[in-house]
Amino acid sequence: MPTGRIRRTAKVAGLAGGQTARNYATKAANLTRDEKARRRAAARRQAEAAEQILDVLGNMKGAAMKVGQVASFIDTGAFSTEFQERIQAKLVELRDSAPHVAFKDMRKVIESELEEKLGDAFASFDDQAIAAASIGQVYRATLHDGRAVAVKVQYPGVATAMRADLQNLGLLMKLAKRIAPGIDARAMTREIKERLSDELDYEQEAQAQRSIAREWREHPFIVIPNVVTSLSRERVLVTEWVEGIGFEQVRKLPQADRDRFAEIVFRFFFGSLYRNGHFSGDPHPGNYRLMPDGRVAFLDFGMTKRLGRDHLDQEIRTIGLAMAGDAEGLFEQMAAMGFYDRDDPVLTPGKVLAQFRAATCWYLDDGPRTLDRGLVSQLLIDYGDPRSSHWELMKRQTVPPEGLLARRMEALVLAVLGQLEVTANWHSIAREWLFGDSPATQLGKEDERFFGSGGGRAPAAA
Repeated sequence: MPTGRIRRTAKVAGLAGGQTARNYATKAANLTRDEKARRRAAARRQAEAAEQILDVLGNMKGAAMKVGQVASFIDTGAFSTEFQERIQAKLVELRDSAPHVAFKDMRKVIESELEEKLGDAFASFDDQAIAAASIGQVYRATLHDGRAVAVKVQYPGVATAMRADLQNLGLLMKLAKRIAPGIDARAMTREIKERLSDELDYEQEAQAQRSIAREWREHPFIVIPNVVTSLSRERVLVTEWVEGIGFEQVRKLPQADRDRFAEIVFRFFFGSLYRNGHFSGDPHPGNYRLMPDGRVAFLDFGMTKRLGRDHLDQEIRTIGLAMAGDAEGLFEQMAAMGFYDRDDPVLTPGKVLAQFRAATCWYLDDGPRTLDRGLVSQLLIDYGDPRSSHWELMKRQTVPPEGLLARRMEALVLAVLGQLEVTANWHSIAREWLFGDSPATQLGKEDERFFGSGGGRAPAAA
């Protein structure tokens, strides 16, 4: 993994330059093509660009890899059917790629952080990494008391690499836009800069995981592994091991099993936000496992956030107004929250409601809804993409800073559900935590027994 700015800049700049040259070549060739051929060529070019960008950023690790993961995953449904499987294969490769850092180097990090030999800290340690992420690798080990644990270890030099990437964020965002044209580059840049120190400090992640584990302890279908505090440090995080199958295996399960899994994912991420105000902002499909007993374990809490009850109640009021079709009320509410300038002559209550509903109709509207790739692709386009018919309005929108991570989480959860191609009445499920409605499903009944009547929060006005 290159860590110096010169080498990392050269990789990114070379990739960006190559993409620019290919764009010019495509535009030149389009002069002799009809409209249908131009669209087909553009789709093929976007898919080829995505594959190449994911290859390079995946190997770089650090913030560069994270930019590639987020950009590609947000827009995965926007590729044509012809290219979706190719892009999906690259995403799987990026999520589950083989480790590139030798164990002898990772061992030095572990022993330096723990200040003791590996054999003194662990009864056994498998030196083959089971997962590789943007800033570290995960190993399986056994403690002297017999417990199986997961050991997440930072790549040596990754902090230096991340700092170099921060200086290259402008170039990285240009590459991200080749995969997801509608990505909010400024918001994403701010998010990466703000959360860099949190991601690099596993002690902060351990604290967040302990807190979320307490909130969900003994839940009937959601599991948060406990942190082994005595062996966790700034660059090493040890948590209890969880047996289970990963996302790609879940995708191959029967429809009913996928539907149940998807409902649990929805309940955990959206429920954490609106019930507790404390949520994980990284619903990456590599971050959860379906356990043999049907529960789902959620992993990796390097990107979490707390939102105050006042802000959440404002968000819930906004959703309620949209559900009720109150265009005037929604316009005033969103303007008061800072989304729009209410005096902007281009904006009208009707346009604001139409765009809001276009992006969120999957859970605003009552009734069963199947989230397949086609629908999710259009929803994500209407969430924030130049191809949307609402783009002129969206360009004038500013998401309040405190809500940025929540909006990103919601879009990524939607993308995950779309890959599973699942069906549920997402509206009635969401109303449980938004407005304290009675349970809508069997899982809802189990949730109610855990959180108590009213969904664990005071009902808001619908």
